[in-house]
Amino acid sequence: MLNGFIVRSLTNIECIILLIDLSCSFFCSNYYTHDRLQGKVALITGGASGIGESAARLFSRHGAKVVIADIQDDLGQSVCKELSNPTSASFVHCNVTSEKDVENAINVAVAKYGKLDIMFNNAGIVGEAKPNILDNDKTEFEKILNVNVVGAFLGTKHAARVMIPAGNGSIITTASVCSTVGGVASHAYTSSKHAVVGLARNAAVELGKYGIRVNCVSPYLVATPLAKDFFRLDDDGASGVYSNLKGKVLNPEDVAEAALYLASEESKYVSGHNLLIDGGFTIVNPAFGIF
Repeated sequence: MLNGFIVRSLTNIECIILLIDLSCSFFCSNYYTHDRLQGKVALITGGASGIGESAARLFSRHGAKVVIADIQDDLGQSVCKELSNPTSASFVHCNVTSEKDVENAINVAVAKYGKLDIMFNNAGIVGEAKPNILDNDKTEFEKILNVNVVGAFLGTKHAARVMIPAGNGSIITTASVCSTVGGVASHAYTSSKHAVVGLARNAAVELGKYGIRVNCVSPYLVATPLAKDFFRLDDDGASGVYSNLKGKVLNPEDVAEAALYLASEESKYVSGHNLLIDGGFTIVNPAFGIF
């Protein structure tokens, strides 16, 4: 009897249940609600819409200071105002095909926040859906590669410029399932996404000695305005496209979650990796198999 209450010994089963409950509570409070990017500075190209916007919102919720670099000035500034911590968010106009713009964007991030921990090369274009190579012209092909490949190269180059002295950093590039298979998109787009994976792997080998990690995220079809326009799909059509993983729809937020993993310390030993977010799409030929 203690202060009017009866005290009894817990059984072994009750002790185990109590320990499990306490462990789960501790794990949840220290992982799921933890600010996984607290104190980090992230620059996101193409951060005014689509996957980039979702990443900006998610990174901000996890404590990062976010710099959105985009050519969509009004939209980018609007997103900054809506982030979890708008006082720790900035917008800078940036055309990723211009080295001067990319260099300036990174300089702005460092000048404002003192460093750069995360570079997310997300800006990209799809181009026109021209499956016949005879219909493809050189100018259009070069335009796609200029944005998707040269843009990622410039982002990687100038991020490395400020990350090397710091001895740390995470560089992420948005690739695509088109980085591993053919026949899904145009010649230019598919070539560009194969190229950025090669760039990331090469950079990962070089920059590893400085503690800098370089990776790609490769999503399946995400119903962004660019993708829906390219494939001439509405939201229902996008969700109805062949998928190996039934009952699930890939959203921009899902790709942002993958980028968050690669940006955080949870992936501290992951480099040179192309993280496919495709529900198994790239490992199966739906027209041939026993299932």
